[in-house]
Amino acid sequence: MWAGVTSFVDRVTLHVAGGNGGHGVASVHREKFKPLGGPDGGNGGNGGDVVLVVDPQITTLLDYHHSPHRRATSGKGGQGGNRSGASGEHLLLPVPDGTVVKTMGGDVLADLVGAGTRFVAAAGGRGGLGNAALASPRRKAPGFALLGEPGEVADLVLERKTVADVALVGYPSAGKSSLVAAMSAARPKIADYPFTTLVPNLGVVEAGDVRYTIADVPGLIPGASEGKGLGLEFLRHVERCSVLVHVVDCATLEPGRDPLTDLDVLEAELAAYRVDPGMVPLLERPRLVVLNKIDVPDGKELAELVRPDLEARGLSVFEVSAVSHEGLRELSFALARIVAEARAAVPAPAPRVVLRPRAVNETGFTVTPERTGHPEDGVRYRVRGEKPERWVRQTDFANDEAVGYLADRLARLGVEEELFKAGAVAGCEVVIGDDDTGVVFDWEPTLVAGPGVLAGPRGADPRLDEGGRATRDERREAYESRRQAKRVARSELAEERAAGVWTDPDVHDRTGLHDHQEGGGQEDDEG
Repeated sequence: MWAGVTSFVDRVTLHVAGGNGGHGVASVHREKFKPLGGPDGGNGGNGGDVVLVVDPQITTLLDYHHSPHRRATSGKGGQGGNRSGASGEHLLLPVPDGTVVKTMGGDVLADLVGAGTRFVAAAGGRGGLGNAALASPRRKAPGFALLGEPGEVADLVLERKTVADVALVGYPSAGKSSLVAAMSAARPKIADYPFTTLVPNLGVVEAGDVRYTIADVPGLIPGASEGKGLGLEFLRHVERCSVLVHVVDCATLEPGRDPLTDLDVLEAELAAYRVDPGMVPLLERPRLVVLNKIDVPDGKELAELVRPDLEARGLSVFEVSAVSHEGLRELSFALARIVAEARAAVPAPAPRVVLRPRAVNETGFTVTPERTGHPEDGVRYRVRGEKPERWVRQTDFANDEAVGYLADRLARLGVEEELFKAGAVAGCEVVIGDDDTGVVFDWEPTLVAGPGVLAGPRGADPRLDEGGRATRDERREAYESRRQAKRVARSELAEERAAGVWTDPDVHDRTGLHDHQEGGGQEDDEG
C-alpha cells in the first residue's frame, strides 16, 4: 500500500533557477610594436534556461517530490583576445502529459498537453558585454565591462491531470478497477476493501475502429469536492475526460445506500467541483450510468428495478458484470461512439503558445514618489522599469567609468527628466528597482549641453508646436537651476570625501595618492 502511495505523485512544488550570465571582461590588446592595440575584451556567455518538456514515458512527478530544487548552469566569463565565454546548458525537466504549471498563488502559467510541448520555467541571465563590444567612435577604449545578469528564480506548482477519454467515477469498491481490467489489458489492484485504488489506472480499449483510454480514478465519497477522502486528488484527474461513467454498485450491503442515492451523491460532488476557466463543467459532459455486479442475483433484480427511474432522468443505462463480462461489449461500443463524436467536435490540438502579457508603458519606466516613514528623510523616488533595472544589474559600481556609463544611459532614456517633473532635487534619495535587489543613491543631476537645444524627427520643427512649449527664458532658468543643483551636490560630495566618508583606509594607507587623484579628477571635471 505504501509503495503505491510513494510511487505516484501528482502535485509538487518546484523551485527553479536559471543560470547566471557570465561577466564581460575589460582587456586591451597587447602586441609587440603595437602600443595602441585597442580593446579586445570578450562577452560573457548567457545562462542556461530551465525548461519543462512533456515526455510520454513519464507518468509521475515523483522525481521532483524528492528533488524540488533545480538550477541550470551559468555562462562563462569573457576573456581577452575577443574570446566570448561559453553559454550555460539548458536544463530540460521531463514532465507527464497533462501537467499544469501554476504560481504559488494559483495563477495558471501553462497547460502542457502533447508530447514535446515546452515551457521555459526560469530563463537564464544574459551575459555581460566586454569592452570591445562597448567601444564606439566617442568611447574608443572603454575601461570597463558589463556584468552578467542573474537568472530568473521561480517557485512553481506542478499538477498532473490524467489525460484520458473516459473516467469511471463511483463509490469505493463499486467495481471500477474490475471494469478496467475486464475491458482492457490493464491489471490494476483489485480487493474487497474501500480505497483500494490510490492512484489513477489507465487502460486502452479498442471498439471497432476507435481506440480510447479509460481511467479508473480513486473512489468518490460525500464531501470530495471539499477535499474529504481522496477528494480533490480524485477530481483533478476527471477534468480532462470527455465522458463520465457513473459506476453504481447494485450488490452493496451497506445500510442506507441504493443506486439512486449513490447517483445523487456523485452528481452533487461533480456539480460542486470547479474546473479551470475555459473548460466544460463536469455535469455538462456526456454521462452514462453503469449498474455493476448484476452477476449477483439481488444485484440483477435491483438493476432492473431502478433502470426506469434512471432512464427517466435522460441517462443511458447499462447493466454489466465485470466478472461474467455481461454487457461489456455494448458498453465499450457506446463509449467509442461518444468519444468519436467528442473528438470530431474538437479541432486537432495545435502547439500551445504560452503568452505572458506585460503592461505597456510608453517611456519604458515609471518614477513614483514615496514616503520613507521618517520625517527627517522626506520623500524618496523609486524608478521601476525593465531597462533601468537591467542596466543596474549589469553595472560594476566599483568602476567609476562604468557608473558614468550607467548615468549616461539613464539620462538618454529620460529618467532625469522624469525625476525633475516628479519634483526631485539634487541630493534626493532615488531607488532603482525593488527593496531587495534595487540600488539606492543620492541623486546628482547631469548637466545638459545647453538651454536652447531643439530636437525632433526629420521634417518636423518643435518651434511650430504651441502646445505648452517653454519659452527661452523658462528654458534658461531650468538650465541654471540644474547647474546650480549639480554644483551643490558636488560640493556636498567633496565635503563627505574630505571628512573620510568615501575614503577606503586600506587604499589610503597603501597609496598616498588616492585623495590627490580623486581631488584632481574633481577639479578637471569642474573645469
